[in-house]
Amino acid sequence: MLRKILNLLKKDDLQSQALAECHEMLDMCQQMVAASVESLRRRDDSTVDIDINTMDKKLNAFERDVRRKVMTHLALGNPGDLSSGLVLISIVIDLERIGDYSKNIHDLALVHPERLHGGELEDQLAAIETETLAILSRATKAFRTGDEEEARQLMEAYKDDISARTRTLEQALVGGDTVTDAKTAVALALYMRFLKRISAHARNVASSVVNPFDRIGYPE
Repeated sequence: MLRKILNLLKKDDLQSQALAECHEMLDMCQQMVAASVESLRRRDDSTVDIDINTMDKKLNAFERDVRRKVMTHLALGNPGDLSSGLVLISIVIDLERIGDYSKNIHDLALVHPERLHGGELEDQLAAIETETLAILSRATKAFRTGDEEEARQLMEAYKDDISARTRTLEQALVGGDTVTDAKTAVALALYMRFLKRISAHARNVASSVVNPFDRIGYPE
């Protein structure tokens, strides 16, 4: 699958254009996640430096365009590109969802305008937050370069680290094991779930580097 994806870079057809749009979507996702996190966690007025809603609409448009280009490319008689085309169609779904979760984080900032602090969970929350941004950045690089080893590491990092640690913090909040007011507890639980899902979709992107279409999002 890796070779098929990278071979698209050598072509000048609809499917290679779709790949280029996937790359642009990945860059947009990184910007949106970083900006929404900044809005919720670093600012007291929920301001954001980019237009999250406009970028989200652009992601949606890219998703439709990638599907259209891949479908047209295959319909024009390029059956050998079927597997890589299906991968691109799958990937844009994950990227569109990352955009949605970025918007969710900014929406949370709007209803919780003062910066969100994790209280006694702050250190653990900050670590998960940092790693979520890093895994998205690394997934982008792995997809662009076809770095299989990097992709494998990211897949394991999500399963053994981000997912498990987020679940532990969510259980502590829901179980009342932290000294946190209800408003903050709800905001923290939502935020951690959004981070977890962003990491999961980034993991799916990484898995496409090493897995065939039918196993995207699953272990190698």
